[in-house]
Amino acid sequence: MLGEAYGGLSSLPEFGQLALIMAMMVAFLQALVPLWGVAANNGVAMTYARPLAAAQALFLLVSVVVLALCFVNDDFSVAYVAANSNTALPTPYKISAVWGAHEGSLLLWVAMLGWWGLAVALFSRSLPLPMLSRVLGIMGLVSFGFILFTLETSNPFERILPSVPREGADLNPLLQDFGLIVHPPTLYMGYVGLSVVFAFAIAALLGGRLDAAWARWSRPWTTAAWVFLTIGIALGSWWAYYELGWGGWWFWDPVENASLMPWLVATALLHSLAVTEKRGLFKSWTVLLAIFAFSLSLLGTFLVRSGVLTSVHAFASDPERGVFVLALLGLVVGGSLLIYALKAPTVASVGRYEWLSRESFLLMNNLLLLVAAFAILLGTLYPLAIDFLGMGKISVGASWFNLMFVPISVVLTLIIGVGAMSRWKQDKANRLTRETWWAAVAALLLGIAAPLVASGELNWSVVMGIGISVWLVAVSLADVWKKCRGQLSRIPSLSLSFNGMILAHIGVAVTVVGVTMVANYSIEESVRMAPGDSYVVDGYRFEFERAGHIEGPNYVSDAAQFVVYDGDDEIAVLRPEKRRYLARNTIMTEAAIDVNLLRDVYVSMGEPLDDGAWGMRIQVKPFMRWVWLGAIFMAVGGVLAMFDKRYRQRKQTADAQEALA
Repeated sequence: MLGEAYGGLSSLPEFGQLALIMAMMVAFLQALVPLWGVAANNGVAMTYARPLAAAQALFLLVSVVVLALCFVNDDFSVAYVAANSNTALPTPYKISAVWGAHEGSLLLWVAMLGWWGLAVALFSRSLPLPMLSRVLGIMGLVSFGFILFTLETSNPFERILPSVPREGADLNPLLQDFGLIVHPPTLYMGYVGLSVVFAFAIAALLGGRLDAAWARWSRPWTTAAWVFLTIGIALGSWWAYYELGWGGWWFWDPVENASLMPWLVATALLHSLAVTEKRGLFKSWTVLLAIFAFSLSLLGTFLVRSGVLTSVHAFASDPERGVFVLALLGLVVGGSLLIYALKAPTVASVGRYEWLSRESFLLMNNLLLLVAAFAILLGTLYPLAIDFLGMGKISVGASWFNLMFVPISVVLTLIIGVGAMSRWKQDKANRLTRETWWAAVAALLLGIAAPLVASGELNWSVVMGIGISVWLVAVSLADVWKKCRGQLSRIPSLSLSFNGMILAHIGVAVTVVGVTMVANYSIEESVRMAPGDSYVVDGYRFEFERAGHIEGPNYVSDAAQFVVYDGDDEIAVLRPEKRRYLARNTIMTEAAIDVNLLRDVYVSMGEPLDDGAWGMRIQVKPFMRWVWLGAIFMAVGGVLAMFDKRYRQRKQTADAQEALA
């Protein structure tokens, strides 16, 4: 513990703020010195890029640790701690409260930006020094802007003096959950990781050339950011499913959209980088996608923190903060597009390909992903624009997003399957037909069979969803069979990048199966039940055994106990709760769920009724786990691709020096 100040108060907050100020100063030097070194061809100045990145990361780490200590020590002289903690709050939630509201989450955001810079400094040893200096210089510039934003408008170390409250207001009960311990940091790692991709793209533009070597260096960083973003989105969906008490896993909330849009563009970027690396094409596409992906992550930051929208995920409602973030967004987008306009003529692609080729399918893939992202952007921003113009308030609901997104997703899934099997430069329709006709037949037959087995009725949305999933899995496995020449023992010898691609594509199919089955066959009943009552939903008998009272560390709750039977077999004991958090007097629903690979049974408590009865929401959701299982497959596929040996080969150095220096 540092010295004491302010009549016995700890001086830790001042130490944390000092570390943040030092990080801002180092970020400024990280932007200035290496970039000047490149411009002046000063090798000594360029060598400062790595130590400056390390110093910035260290100061930011100190700042985050100090804020966490303020929470653990219940230092309510810090305004942020007083607003988001309480002496009765369990310690794990005191730590997660660091990112539980605007100021702390922004500090974590900028800290991760610094840590990504450190990762680039440590794991890019064979990157040419001029390229590394440009990349870290650009990251330092972005970091400087956001640390300045934090200190000027969102200082997490601001004191409440001289009247220090004896007790804090407590953390938002919605955030007192394991899902919100891991979801925001993971999502931020994806958001902020896109800054690395952006920095590589701008650095390559400034260098005047975008070649295969640049694409090779960019791909693992892009994949890493994409993996974190995938996991973060899946965790957010999982949290919403069980914590909000309504049983939904996605409801096109504006903040959910803010994370999905950069994910879609980053997915397009991954495919575009593959073409740039393999064929030297799509260079302009690739740079623009890198700029758009990071710009959308900044737009998400603006939406969450500006107060322009209402969401259970939104952090702030301060117009000053919104203006600052909007200014940063304008500088990043405007500056990067200006650099692109000036440098684009020097990086034009010169290769050729026929209309039937892998390049064409990847181009269509990119276009569809961008159209999907734009459709979501339009649906998210249109109500805000109408409100801003004084034309009234409107809302764009799930039906509009589904109408726009589902057809694009269907076509995209079909293209993914055939595109992965197509050849570079030129292919033949009869070859593709010969190798995929059986997959199309299997998709049609199993697509028709699935709804007949599930419900005895033909449901064309299920036929479509299951059909395209079967198609994608079938052609992916056919591609593996072809690559290993019919010998499954050769699969481990295939490149990690190829195996990762196959696993990610299968993950898409698994998620589509989950979404299709949940959307079409979920059963939900809202019923009045008292202890001793039973109710049957989809063949499962829910018996309300008893109700009780529970006292937690900072809440009290009414709880119920259900025993669930499948026929005469007991399959689960479920204990839903209705909690009242004492500090904020906030009521929260804690659902109880029994899961397996084929279905979830879900019970949540509604409002108390007369004679000891409660309103209960009982749901049976088939294949619910497949929604997130697919995301796991995608993330694991991305991790495999990151560790492909060609991204670790030192022999790239000579090529990279020639292309990028």
